[in-house]
Amino acid sequence: MYLIVIAWLYVVVLMAVAEATSTTDSVLGALITFALYGALPLSIVIYILGTPGRRRKIRAREVQERQMHERTVAAQAASQASAQPDAGSHAPGAAAGPATLPVREEA
Repeated sequence: MYLIVIAWLYVVVLMAVAEATSTTDSVLGALITFALYGALPLSIVIYILGTPGRRRKIRAREVQERQMHERTVAAQAASQASAQPDAGSHAPGAAAGPATLPVREEA
């Protein structure tokens, strides 16, 4: 990709120099030639040719973030699984319910 850019810039610089040193043209024309034939088209071409690389970097970053998130979730699950089952301050016992059984009234 960079070889194309360097070759294109070489041609454009030579065009601009030829225009600047010509007896009928001016330095302003050379600057406009460099900008319109060199800088503007090359910036567009470099942006378009760089798109696959930018996409690869974005996808690699997303994969890395996903792996870090999965590691964090796995570490949290492992720390919760290794906790003592009755580590609270309450005594273990039966299920919570009324202390006395209800008595039916006779009709």
